[in-house]
Amino acid sequence: MVKQLKSEPVDHLFEAILTLKSKEECYSFFEDLCTVNELLSLSQRFEVAAMLKEHKTYLEIAEKTGASTATISRVNRSLTYGNDGYEMVFSRMKEE
Repeated sequence: MVKQLKSEPVDHLFEAILTLKSKEECYSFFEDLCTVNELLSLSQRFEVAAMLKEHKTYLEIAEKTGASTATISRVNRSLTYGNDGYEMVFSRMKEE
């Protein structure tokens, strides 16, 4: 984990997120917390990660999501060399 990311304010934010109990609560909180563009960027990256896991090509991903090749590459690096956060979430979503 990046040392500059781990901090009391970030811990506080994550604790707040962990209190959310429904999609509706997530919409309310994240619409207040983020700009529309920030939220759309986060959701785009998540969609890119899902498509990369399905072995879609960069071209297919770019056409479907509108993500730039730089964004796709950044997400791919996270999937390959990151902290397995995407993998953890994808496997938990399969269990539901």
